[in-house]
Amino acid sequence: MIITDTHTHLYSEAFDEDRNEMINRAIDKGISRFFIPAIDSTYIQAMLELEKAFPENIFLMMGLHPTHVKGNYEEELKFVEQMLASRKFYAIGEIGIDLYWDKSTLNIQKEAFKYQINLAKKHKLPIVIHCREAFDEIFEVLETEKDDNLFGIFHCFTGSVEQAYKAISYNMKLGIGGVTTFKNGKIDQFLHQIDLEHIVLETDSPYLAPVPYRGKRNESVYILKVLEKLSEIYNIPQEEIARITTENSKDIFKI
Repeated sequence: MIITDTHTHLYSEAFDEDRNEMINRAIDKGISRFFIPAIDSTYIQAMLELEKAFPENIFLMMGLHPTHVKGNYEEELKFVEQMLASRKFYAIGEIGIDLYWDKSTLNIQKEAFKYQINLAKKHKLPIVIHCREAFDEIFEVLETEKDDNLFGIFHCFTGSVEQAYKAISYNMKLGIGGVTTFKNGKIDQFLHQIDLEHIVLETDSPYLAPVPYRGKRNESVYILKVLEKLSEIYNIPQEEIARITTENSKDIFKI
């Protein structure tokens, strides 16, 4: 059984004490493909070291995270462009809009989001969307950018069934993780209405650990709890869900 974690911050400081052991724990359980989102230029060295340590398993993205769209965002976007020109990445991400922490940067967040969508199209890469309290704003941007070259993953999807169908209409898969196991997560109530061909698995570790680890540090091996939950929701064996979602990840990342 090959399981793909389509979104995990394995370079995070939260793993500094036991990074290799934590990754090997996951690999031992069949989680052998890890897609690593970027945040800003300060993390690139750690990402490259991670790839060097696990070249068969680690696949890097490049991008500027919406919460890091600050006064120097144009400089950061130039860095993203330079990196894309210098080596292989598998997606532009995570990018998008986050209005939870700071609404005052909405305009520059939108600008950075659009700019990176166009970089993705230029490089024929998927985008990986971060959306927090910003569905309307994200959809507004996607509407202006939609075409056959726009595709990717709506990371950590936590919207309604209507928003799920809308995201899918823009050629997005839904990134499903620990929130499906939360009592107040809500998406478990309608997920069975969404065909599995639109779903990929993720942890977003070290964040959003699934039950029974909620509130603790998340890690990639806990994706097994997400798999377990989806098996219940869809009434399909875990092996089949792992197979379909990994195939979906290959459709997106082309590897």
